[in-house]
Amino acid sequence: MTRPLLAVDGDSFAHRAYHALPKSINRNAVVGFTNMMARLWDAERPRAVLVAWDTLEVPTYRHEAFAAYQSGREFEDSIVEQLALLPQLCAALGFACAKAPGYEADDFLAAAVAYEEARGGTAIVATGDRDAFQLASASTTILQPLRGVSELARVGPAEVRERYGVEPEQVPDFIALRGDPSDRLPGAQGVGPQRAAEILREYGSLEDALAAGRFPAQADELRLYRRIASMDASAPLQPIEDAEPTWDEAEALVRSWGLNQLADRLAAHGAA
Repeated sequence: MTRPLLAVDGDSFAHRAYHALPKSINRNAVVGFTNMMARLWDAERPRAVLVAWDTLEVPTYRHEAFAAYQSGREFEDSIVEQLALLPQLCAALGFACAKAPGYEADDFLAAAVAYEEARGGTAIVATGDRDAFQLASASTTILQPLRGVSELARVGPAEVRERYGVEPEQVPDFIALRGDPSDRLPGAQGVGPQRAAEILREYGSLEDALAAGRFPAQADELRLYRRIASMDASAPLQPIEDAEPTWDEAEALVRSWGLNQLADRLAAHGAA
């Protein structure tokens, strides 16, 4: 059996780890994130791991096109400090990292899926962001956390249809119509999830609904929301070669950070 590529939304899982573990734990996000990556590796045995990251210091085209996008989000100093450390940890683990100004982690997940499907492989995308449902296909499965980072649901095209009532490729249109409170996208006036799905089943796409005269006063706004909700698979990505984790290098790094119990767990993984 061909081993899949595992693409992970680093920011999503780092934040989940940070809020799942007590802040009394030294560098709790690092500890929780590393434990999660080890569990994912054990469960999926991928051919390689890519971890994608946001660049918090530089706005993306989404922020520039829509000023309210993700507005109001504030991060504690502790999680910001740990987010800066985690790419270094991933590199020590032998994982590929993707991060560049102007792009979000989502974009690199889409690029990784496009890369893997183009080479005839399969991909697993681990993220808490349901925007990633647009990536589900016969070759790509989404792993969605249900509680903290310990329980994951597998989402393919059938699960997207069951949850949203639309096809994966319609998810950006669905988000544009329904809105997305977490990203501050208001959606179409008076349209909720059920109505959004009905519109897409009737017309096939947001653009066809607009061409038929629906939402004339909001047409440009809805096109913008769809663009914002669409993952950019053109994000710059280096070829991803097969790689096994380098547990010993990660062990040495986290031990230098004073995380001895975590280092011991990584050493045990390396020994196994």
